[in-house]
Amino acid sequence: QVQLVESGGGLVQAGGSLRLSCAASGDTSRIEVMRWYRQFPGTRRELVGTLRIGSSGGDTTNYEPSAEGRFTISRDNVKKTTYLQMTSLKPEDTAVYYCYADGYGDGYWGQGTQVTVSS
Repeated sequence: QVQLVESGGGLVQAGGSLRLSCAASGDTSRIEVMRWYRQFPGTRRELVGTLRIGSSGGDTTNYEPSAEGRFTISRDNVKKTTYLQMTSLKPEDTAVYYCYADGYGDGYWGQGTQVTVSS
């Protein structure tokens, strides 16, 4: 089992930045992929970006077009924490953000953190 706890959400003005954190605990050695999703009111969660954990520390990342160039996913293996650095935020980025861990076919969600971008 893996437990995930997000933090770092809040209210920010358009053009500002936020860094979300996703702290993992439990059997974290199972984790192969970390993803960030977001969910707008009344809609399904949509993928923001993916980090694939490299066996020799060479992680790879991919982003959806809405996040490309503005958002960056990284991780600190010692702290067992994955980050979503968001810059140039727009009001349309307002959503609940979730991290998701994928390991050996099992998936684990965090509880979500609200990000609100004011115009």
